[in-house]
Amino acid sequence: MTRLLGVLLILSTACTSTPSQPQSRSVTLFHFSDYHSHAVPFYSEGETATAGIARAIGYLEKYASRDDVLVFSGGDMVNRGSPSWSDKYRCAEWSWFNGIVDAMAFGNHDADYGPDVFATCAGEISYPVLSANMFGADMKPLLVHEGRPYAVFESDGIRLGVFAIAGKDFVKLVGPANSPAESVSFADPVATAREIVRSLREDERVDAVVMIGHQQHEEDLALARAVSGIDVIFGTHSHRKADLTQIEGTETWTISPFQYLTYISRVELTFDCAGQSCRLTRTGGGLVEMSPRVQQNAKIAARVTAMQKDLEQDPAYRDFFQPIGTIRRGLSTDGQTEANSPLGSLVLEVMRSSAGAHAAFSTSSSFREPIAPGIILEETLRASLPYPNAILLYTLRGDDLRQLVQLSVSRSGSDLFSQTAGIRWTRAADGTVIGVEVLRDPSDVSAGFVAVRPESLYRIATTDYQARVAAGYSEFFSRFTAAETGLEVREEVRAWFQRNR
Repeated sequence: MTRLLGVLLILSTACTSTPSQPQSRSVTLFHFSDYHSHAVPFYSEGETATAGIARAIGYLEKYASRDDVLVFSGGDMVNRGSPSWSDKYRCAEWSWFNGIVDAMAFGNHDADYGPDVFATCAGEISYPVLSANMFGADMKPLLVHEGRPYAVFESDGIRLGVFAIAGKDFVKLVGPANSPAESVSFADPVATAREIVRSLREDERVDAVVMIGHQQHEEDLALARAVSGIDVIFGTHSHRKADLTQIEGTETWTISPFQYLTYISRVELTFDCAGQSCRLTRTGGGLVEMSPRVQQNAKIAARVTAMQKDLEQDPAYRDFFQPIGTIRRGLSTDGQTEANSPLGSLVLEVMRSSAGAHAAFSTSSSFREPIAPGIILEETLRASLPYPNAILLYTLRGDDLRQLVQLSVSRSGSDLFSQTAGIRWTRAADGTVIGVEVLRDPSDVSAGFVAVRPESLYRIATTDYQARVAAGYSEFFSRFTAAETGLEVREEVRAWFQRNR
């Protein structure tokens, strides 16, 4: 396993190349993100018993002892409220990655249980937690390693600089009560990254720069275009599954491993080295699926099984493992960043009809896990809809509704794209929305759709997250007054399952 800078590497073979004959060297990087306490294998992408921490560790530990390998976590290692495992065990698994993970990005959910719990968790791990633009009351970086807001690793003569960034939404997502310290502030991600890259390139003289998280996909793209010198950005926070690709207009590569350890990113950096100088010449790799065919670490698997059994028998949590309904066909989340998924369609129609709205919107980020066919447990519902989103009702003019649709369409490919009900649209090849239709009668879906008229008024249901937190949408909805419905998404969906057993 590669160790942090300062550890002398004694190589078994000496370099015999001359300065005129560059030597090829490579470093392999592994990265996972948005684990959210999913220790137990689960149903994903139509397959049961996939992922799970024992499988991820079983895969990663085969490489972790190699000098030419680095392993990173993109953060969000816990998730208050769901799964129940997180509330009972908090960060119990963080230390299981000691000797495997080299550095971790601070994710917004890593603050879910407050500063004392985070301090305890960080104190139990051997790898640093990084976030270059999170500052304490003294206006100095709060999370540092060896006094620096980044880490430098050396592998087979290759020097790599690694840093993490907190996204712009951390200001809203990490409240004062949960912040790792008092008076926490977040500096501009782009300005911070620009200074970090300068320090790594000019002061530390690294051969490659890697960003390990934790911000939205759109922010990753903007960062790569605004700050030169970042070789790899590991996607996080958006729960996006995307293979290795070069960001258009830049020399930066990005890859996103979805969520919950369903995939692990693998990136190989190849360098030509002459003397003390190494130049990155190739970036390759892809996603590795943590399918049931990947062998688990047997000891970790046994530990998870025992802990899950204790969880299900715990009086504080056992009600979550009671059935609330059944379904014949699974409810998939596939494709939900581009169009409605089966799960999104059902939930949004429940939202719309419950609120008596013409149409309903909810960011795809609210839908985390598909629901397998068969018995639905309360825990299943909470895993699928992990956040207690209130339903708000807005009255919008037709021209404003059209703007909302256009905003959603502009977020295609990310989890800020909206799942909808009661509305449909067409768009041109360039993504411009050219036609919008809404339900003629909110109380009778069989009445069909009618074209939206610019000056007509329409009742629109959405979640409090989309209206008050989500980037772009919160600015849009701030122009209008919300009516509180007193309804909560998960409660309405639970009631629907109970009525339709």
